[in-house]
Amino acid sequence: MYELFRHVPSAIDNTSIIAKRCNVTLDLNTYKLPEYPMPSGEDKFEYMKHLCIQGLQERYSVLTVDIKSRLDYELDTIRKMGFIDYFLITWDFIKYARDNDIKVGPGRGSAAGSLVSYSLYITNVDPLENNLLFERFLNSERISMPDIDIDFCYERRQEVIDYVISKYGQEKVSQIITFGTMAARASIRDVGRVLSVPYAEVDVLAKMIPNELGITIKKALTMSADLKSMYAKNPGYKYLIDMAMSIEGLPRHVSTHAAGIIICNTDTTDYVPLYKSDNIISTQFTMLNLEDIGLLKMDFLGLRTLTVIQNTLIECKRNYGVDINIDKVSYNDEEVFKLISNSDTEGVFQLESLGMKSFMKELKPNSLDDIVAGISLYRPGPMDFIPKYIMGKRDPAAIRYTHKSLEPILKETYGCIVYQEQVMQIVRDLAGYSLARSDLVRRMMSKKKSDVMEQERKNFIYGLDGKIKGCIE
Repeated sequence: MYELFRHVPSAIDNTSIIAKRCNVTLDLNTYKLPEYPMPSGEDKFEYMKHLCIQGLQERYSVLTVDIKSRLDYELDTIRKMGFIDYFLITWDFIKYARDNDIKVGPGRGSAAGSLVSYSLYITNVDPLENNLLFERFLNSERISMPDIDIDFCYERRQEVIDYVISKYGQEKVSQIITFGTMAARASIRDVGRVLSVPYAEVDVLAKMIPNELGITIKKALTMSADLKSMYAKNPGYKYLIDMAMSIEGLPRHVSTHAAGIIICNTDTTDYVPLYKSDNIISTQFTMLNLEDIGLLKMDFLGLRTLTVIQNTLIECKRNYGVDINIDKVSYNDEEVFKLISNSDTEGVFQLESLGMKSFMKELKPNSLDDIVAGISLYRPGPMDFIPKYIMGKRDPAAIRYTHKSLEPILKETYGCIVYQEQVMQIVRDLAGYSLARSDLVRRMMSKKKSDVMEQERKNFIYGLDGKIKGCIE
């Protein structure tokens, strides 16, 4: 290298100097949450509690003891886990969207189980009415960052991001990078081009890769007899395919995460290098790496369905002079259930596939609970319970419970375990688990960790060191 760069010998020395400067220790044990700006002297926790109580008074005609104790419990957990700023930041930009008539989704994911989220109008789903559990969202026994995914009108989502940038400073807000990787066909085409193999030959090879999601060249060689034959008989093609396999899965290009942005407590460059493309600033670390170093990621999802709803409301007002509040529309409209039962669901989110149309025709839903359960059942695994669910709906006398204490938990789903919340309630009521511990069981089951599940089965039946009573007791 000294010979090659003999005209600039310092270039070689500099590589060593730069390498010696590259000493960095990443702090993986603390959250770098931004602070919500408060007027001086005002306590954040008391302010959030005031907002929550105000919201609940608007949501419920009477604040019962159960509602108040649930709110106190959630607020206490949020305070202990250090997430007050997180909730205030989220409340603030959602309030901005609502105040500026930007459609916001009713809430999705585990955040809908939080009464605090409901009271702050972050979500519009009543967790008490729907038996949703806060522990599935935040759990003091499982310390992890809250994750609230928020849907905004697709056309106006950027306005909310711009508001966040203006409030916290351009230096503290950044979009998130994603890496497009070398897929099987693209790897073969790229290597063929570099090796100057005629395009027609490369095209034939590439098209032998089955058009299947997540396919790899190695898997394609076992599936395609023609590809396997060419690989075995032609040394040139073997070399090309081997080279393609060696680069398969490597990053090919960068793009921007569709929804995620990060907000830091100081300049983003204090924690992560940045990348600029077409005036969009993004991090050079991917989403999972950012979470590892404790940065706050928030998902601002642009949903076209909300745009369609917003435009529909505008047209209703323009054509008929009718103001519709979509957040207060009844979920018990017989005409809507008829449409769904008749398979007239083209363009209706999650109900428009042929399989789903057929299922809804057979199910004949007459409540929102039926539709929610139907969507939850219509996936690999739970699908096996569909006949049992339909039979229970049509003939309540056919429902059988393994134990009488399961009835209040499984009554709404006709004796079938449909929701992860039901798993949590079952281990709590039958074996005396705390809800925080029951959430750990739920996560373990959803990840299909069979060895851990086998141990937990013993805890479920026999109990554990005074922490869990067990079913026998």
